[in-house]
Formats: sequence, structure tokens, C-alpha cells
Amino acid sequence: MVRMARRLNAPPERVYRSWADPEELARWFPDRIEGGLAVGARSMLVWPDRRVWWDVIEAHPNRTFVFRWPWLPDQRLITTVSVTIDPAGYGSRLELVDGPFPLDQLGAIDAWAEALANWGEALAMLRAHLDFSVDLRPRV
Repeated sequence: MVRMARRLNAPPERVYRSWADPEELARWFPDRIEGGLAVGARSMLVWPDRRVWWDVIEAHPNRTFVFRWPWLPDQRLITTVSVTIDPAGYGSRLELVDGPFPLDQLGAIDAWAEALANWGEALAMLRAHLDFSVDLRPRV
């Protein structure tokens, strides 16, 4: 499992919206989203060099957002990502859990290492967007 927590200055409503609203998500994570982010929906997250599907499986406004997506190119490894948001002072505490990564499965340890690096970067981009109105994504 990958487990990360971050303290954000934004209120829970804004943090939740940054995950659950396609326009907000595209301001800090992928370049664009094809489809909606409602429970039961499959959408495509689009970057310049790849497209990844994302199935929303649970959403509780201002509290939790849960989705499934593939880590390996052949889609043999699909993990569940749970984002939990709690009020913390004037801001929020976000916890992200991604997994499981069955380490006996071919490619899973590499996917786990990639998840650690990529989620760390993604949460830095989220914080820059929410707390400083800055887009840290590299531009091609």
C-alpha cells in the first residue's frame, strides 16, 4: 500500500472539488478529462504522453473520493485509491491510500515504487494549486 497525508490550507469543500469536479481536476493533475466523475462513471485522464481510465466507485461530498485505475500498461494491476478529507483548523487534512500492490505479481514492486514517486509529485501539485494558485505541471 501507498499511504500519504498532507495538510492543506483549503477547506474540505475545495479539496473535495479538486478531485471530484473534472474541470478542477484538470487544473492540477491530467491535462484533461474525458467523461464525468460521478460514481459508476468511467472517465479517461489524458496527459500528453498517455491516457488512463479512472472508475469512480465512491464519493461522499467533502469527505471521501474513491476510484480504481490501472498501474501497468497491460492493465494487469488495478488498484483502488481512497482520498479522505478531514477538517483541520482553517484548512484540511488529506489522506491518500493506493493499493494493494501484490508484490508477488510481476511488475507490482515497480508499480509500487512508481506510485510512491507519482503520488508524492501529484500531492505537491495539488497543494500548489489549492494553497498558492500555481500550476506545477511540466509544460511540453
